[in-house]
Amino acid sequence: MDGRKRTVQIKFRVTEEERTLIEKKMKLIPTCNMAAYLRKMAIDGYIIQIDHSDIKAMTAEIQRIGVNINQIARRVNTTGSAYQEDIDEIKGALDEIWRLQRLSLLKAR
Repeated sequence: MDGRKRTVQIKFRVTEEERTLIEKKMKLIPTCNMAAYLRKMAIDGYIIQIDHSDIKAMTAEIQRIGVNINQIARRVNTTGSAYQEDIDEIKGALDEIWRLQRLSLLKAR
């Protein structure tokens, strides 16, 4: 078959309702390749999808905190001295990072 890896074709019939259900389940993955989806389901019986939304949100928050810390560092480098409010802000940012990590780990359980 013109150099194809998979040379055996398997056919089966489904009702319209079954096809609709298969398409709905495919959207949960998400995938548009029905052949790959059906092959994976037939061989393994299940597909695991990991939700990374918590990690993405935590990363965005850490980036914002990092920007704040960089602004403080720039101000300290310019003036040559650190203010207590700057130190308190950095400590608060670190506390927020730890809080986000604990929250993320608790949700992962």
